[in-house]
Formats: sequence, structure tokens, C-alpha cells
Amino acid sequence: MKSNTPLLCAALALLLAGCTRSEPAVAETEAPREERYPIEGQVIAVDTEKHVLIVHHSEIEGYMPAMVMEFFVSAGDAVNAREGQRIRADLIPSDDGFFRLENIWPIDQVTASTIKAGADALRQDTLIRGRAAYREVGENLPNFALYDQTGAVVQSARFRGKQIMLNFIYTRCPVATMCPAATMKMMETQRLANETGIANLELVSITLDPEYDTPGVLQDYATSRGIDTANFSFLTGPERAIKDLLTQFGVIAQFDGAIIKHTLSTLLINEDGRIVHRADGTLWEPKDFVAKMHRR
Repeated sequence: MKSNTPLLCAALALLLAGCTRSEPAVAETEAPREERYPIEGQVIAVDTEKHVLIVHHSEIEGYMPAMVMEFFVSAGDAVNAREGQRIRADLIPSDDGFFRLENIWPIDQVTASTIKAGADALRQDTLIRGRAAYREVGENLPNFALYDQTGAVVQSARFRGKQIMLNFIYTRCPVATMCPAATMKMMETQRLANETGIANLELVSITLDPEYDTPGVLQDYATSRGIDTANFSFLTGPERAIKDLLTQFGVIAQFDGAIIKHTLSTLLINEDGRIVHRADGTLWEPKDFVAKMHRR
């Protein structure tokens, strides 16, 4: 029978030190909501220096016909964009007459089918495992399919034969001792592993906040911190897939559209896909994880 101790500890940690977004003060007069219009379209041209995409977008009923337009985007979205790529996004007008795109996701039939099949299989696996869904040390990594920070599909099979260090974070976390600290420790582990000749390591951070953390947002997160993404992937995808991974990895999170509170866990998975070590919270030391890694 499986022990419930890790989950009880995680629940206690959630009560004591949740990662909480502060709620804005309620003003007497609410500011007008920002206009947002969901669109789909095809990227015609990309200017990465100016952070501009030219997109042939679909009709916005009652607002704008289908047309080719210039949009400002984030640096990460500009880097990820490719000519001929189809995307979905939110179109946001501004008072100065310019338009920008946010919440950009790549769309194509093959990609969508792969992501959906991965989410369906993960959901079925979680339901079949039932109360035993939580994977203890000694059990295998579950199969999944998510997007990385470039918008490419990443399946868990890609890491076969590699050691994996895996955690969950979200980019808007405001508590320095939570997600920001976890990311810094992952970076330090990456550095130490490289210095000690561990060449088969992959670091993976899965977002807790898929509603906000698009591939472009994750790209900006990695770039702003100077993270070497040669073997460090930031993953996002359907909320239901993220929830099932949280369940299977024993991470407690309170969803309210986007994540408000969560616990932290960092796992080490060996070349055979088996979980060999786990640390909860952020008090673990990178050198301890490196000491448990196999050297080649």
C-alpha cells in the first residue's frame, strides 16, 4: 500500500507557504476592461528586431473584416513566429491606433492531434490509477505531450535515455522564495552538472499557469533570466493535461482560472524513466541532486 505521507506534507506546505497572487485593491470606479478579440490567421512576415508580425487574420464579426495587418508582439512571440505558420491569438486594439497580439498559440492539424492524444491518454491513465495516481519514488514517468518555449511539441519519449530533473513553476509567481527560487536552483544544478561532466541531463519546468504561460511567455521568461535552453525546456499545454500531471506528481495546486496557490516538488528521473529522487519545497541543494546523477 502506498504511503500518504508525501501528500500530507504537501498539503501542510500549501497551508503554510502557498504561492499567492495578491489581489488588487477594489477601486470605487472600475477601470474599463481591455478589449480583446480572439482571431486565427497565418503569419505572412516576421520582424524579430521590431517585434512585429504581419498576419492575414480571420474576420472579427461586428468589428473587423478578414485582412492583412501589422501587429506588435512580445519578443518571445516574435522569435517563435515563422512565415506561413498558422496561429490563434487575442487581438488587442489601443487608443493610438496600433494593434498587438497576445496569448499566441501555434495551430495545425498534426500538432493539435498530437497534443490532444497526449492529453486524452494522460487523463485515461490518471483515471485508471485512481487513488494510486500519485507516483512514488521507484515508479515511472507518465507519458505526456506538451509545447515547449519555442512552440514545438515535446513528448516524454523525447527524453528516453536521458536523466531528467523536473519541477513545476509559473512565470507570474510573485513570491521570491517559491518559483523564482526554484528556477534559480534548477539553473545552478545545470551549471554544476555541466562542470562535473554530466552530459545526458535534461531539465524540465512545467507551467502551473497554462492560461497565461504560452510558448512566447515561457520564451521571454527563459531569455530574461539568461537561461541556457540547450537542455532546459519550459513546457505548457492544455489545462487538463497539466492537472493530471500535478495529480500524478503529487503537487497540490488551487486553480481559479489561473493558479493561485501551489506546493513545490523537484524530481530526478533516471535514463530508464524511473523516479529516483524527490525533494519538496525549495530547501534542497543543487549539489545533492548532482551527486545522485549518473555520469557518462
